[in-house]
Amino acid sequence: MAYQRRVLARSRSGRLNVIEESVPQPQAGEILVEVEASLVSAGTELSGVRPPAPGEPAAAGDGESWRSFGYQNAGRVIAVGEGVTQFAPGERVACMGAGYAVHGTVACVPVNLAVHLPENVSYEEGAFVALAATALNAVRRAEVVLGEFALVMGLGLVGQLTAQLCQLAGVHVMGSDRFEMRRQIALANGMEQAVGPEDALVDAARQFTRGYGMDAAFLCFGGDGTEAFRQIVSVMKRAPDTHVYGRVVIPGGATVTHAFGASLGNLDIRSAARTGPGYHDRAYEVGGDYPPVYVPWTTKRHLEELVLWISKGRLNVRSLITHRVSLEEAPQACYELVRSPQNALGLVIVMK
Repeated sequence: MAYQRRVLARSRSGRLNVIEESVPQPQAGEILVEVEASLVSAGTELSGVRPPAPGEPAAAGDGESWRSFGYQNAGRVIAVGEGVTQFAPGERVACMGAGYAVHGTVACVPVNLAVHLPENVSYEEGAFVALAATALNAVRRAEVVLGEFALVMGLGLVGQLTAQLCQLAGVHVMGSDRFEMRRQIALANGMEQAVGPEDALVDAARQFTRGYGMDAAFLCFGGDGTEAFRQIVSVMKRAPDTHVYGRVVIPGGATVTHAFGASLGNLDIRSAARTGPGYHDRAYEVGGDYPPVYVPWTTKRHLEELVLWISKGRLNVRSLITHRVSLEEAPQACYELVRSPQNALGLVIVMK
């Protein structure tokens, strides 16, 4: 077993590099995984990354300290910790968890943040589990109903996955994004309509919903979301007394400034945090559980459902991959993703 691993790391100044570090040994309730592929989350992981200026060295200075990062990958189990019976060496798994499922050649992951990967699901597809679970938790928070109308603002990876999951639930989905490539990918995956910032959103939404208005909306990006939120409010369903109704779910790290009370009518604003119950509860992560009758949709169960849907062809994550690079190529590829987000969506790092 290798005792050193290569990992993608970032510095405090926002630079990226591939470094070597010691391999963590699996403790009780953990598995050690030889990673085949990992997925970069441009929204959270690359926030604060600073590409080098022209003529500036690609790597940071010698005085920089480095920290590995990443939170979703897939590979094969190579060792298990004490008490682990769910997994055995040689089995294919998809993994998640910040500080666990890193962008590196080997990862040490708690058992409840890993699931078996069906043979017909590639490692690249399995690496989507964390963002897919984030989207699934957002859709559950929206409590969508068969036949409703939903608007997805922001068609990055979480927005794309949210739209597909809404479609699985029988919802009519309309999307909005400033990048043409993302709109086209969403349409190819079954989204009924996608508009850009130059389109008249209110008129398009009125026609799309046949005059009923949106029942639900998702704000799927970070940063200042005030204008997008204002647009969402303008297209939600409205009662004859002018009060706005529906559910707005915010899974991204957006900041919104808006008046409440009469300014929002009876609109429900819901935050959707991470992947579902259990994540960041160490006792749960290493094999504990919550009573299923009270807490049925834990993070582990979300992961199980997602790989099953991918296996059955009901969730298409392969179409979201626009770039595949080696670990050595990853720093430059991430810089390009920051510089030109309109040209990329899913960046997969292939370890071999």
